[in-house]
Amino acid sequence: MRPRGATVAVVGLGYVGLPTALALRAADHRVIGLDNRPERLAEIEQGRADLIPADRERLRAHRGRPAFELTTDPARLGAADAVLVCVPTPVDARLVPDLGALRAACATVVERAVPGQTLILTSTSYVGTTRDLLVKPLAARGLVPSRDLFVAFAPERIDPGRPAHMQQNTPRVVGGVGRSCGERAAEVLRETAGGVRLVGSAEAAEMCKLLENTFRAVNIAFANEFATACGALGLDPAEVLDAAATKPFGFMPFAPGPGAGGHCIPCDPHYLLWQLRGGPVSCRITEAAMNALAERPHRVAERALETLAEHGVARRGARVLLLGVAYKSGVADVRESPALTIIGALARAGAEVAYCDPLVPALTVDGRPVPRVTDPVASEWDLVLAHTLHPGQDLGWLDGTAPVLDATYRLADLARRSVV
Repeated sequence: MRPRGATVAVVGLGYVGLPTALALRAADHRVIGLDNRPERLAEIEQGRADLIPADRERLRAHRGRPAFELTTDPARLGAADAVLVCVPTPVDARLVPDLGALRAACATVVERAVPGQTLILTSTSYVGTTRDLLVKPLAARGLVPSRDLFVAFAPERIDPGRPAHMQQNTPRVVGGVGRSCGERAAEVLRETAGGVRLVGSAEAAEMCKLLENTFRAVNIAFANEFATACGALGLDPAEVLDAAATKPFGFMPFAPGPGAGGHCIPCDPHYLLWQLRGGPVSCRITEAAMNALAERPHRVAERALETLAEHGVARRGARVLLLGVAYKSGVADVRESPALTIIGALARAGAEVAYCDPLVPALTVDGRPVPRVTDPVASEWDLVLAHTLHPGQDLGWLDGTAPVLDATYRLADLARRSVV
């Protein structure tokens, strides 16, 4: 494959695929963006995709140009020198991996694969996915990695809403199905990353991604537990955390909050637990952390009801405003957001719940639309639950208004503040 100026197809143009396609185009590759959702392609073509500012500028510069092609036609994969698979890998309601989108995408890539191509899987999944969904089906077609084409796993490391963590500044881990496969994949990705770390196998790269996000899940669960312990002892968790973070070794700060949402933390560790379930190895710490994360939004809702009672307000008919509902600061994404569970629990308790989030124009919970408030000062609230604080957001109106349940632990200066 040519180091620069190659044609690279990106399968799936979601929160990972689109920034990846833009980074590849910025590296002077011709890009074919494939997605089976015409509405997503229209959103991209119209510049309405949720991106950090730098990627929004890239999209503005490249959309509509011949070297940045958007299509729903899988036949276009045959024209690519390399193909990246960037589709979601969620879990279902029983916390079992939902591999439907990944299986379908890999089947399409295998069907359209041609000799000489480099195929790179980036979607987080169980150890062995690359061999199961790419290598074995390719072998059934008579295509052998390192002989006829090149196959590798290179997990995405995108941090939505964080301009400081651009792809080109972040090292990329690459594991090939053989050394030459890893080297070819590294050639494709090198110009889009802050360096490439080759590991010995696709399986090692797959496990690396599971380690990264399981590490985060365990530490977030611990941060939440420690915040609760601080509250029980009359201490401000944020003050203690900020003080501990001054230590330059042996400590890494993780902020407590209302729970963990998004595409990674609530989902990825379950791929590891699912794969090991029933085997000789148990991951008790991971299991405990995931159970704690799942319970956290319910505890926040309970604390909200307790706070209402402390201020003499009955739960039925109480007017509660959630400040921010996105799963993290700076994004419009509500997938797996703790806010969804919190709103549902409060509504079932009889509260009248609304939300204020400048990045989320509409929200549905349990099949019902949640009222959106654009001017929170114009109404009276029995409780404001601070869930997600976005950059540049005006919070001056909070002081002196309704009681605030601060699930972010970052509003210590408010007079009528409680914490979870």
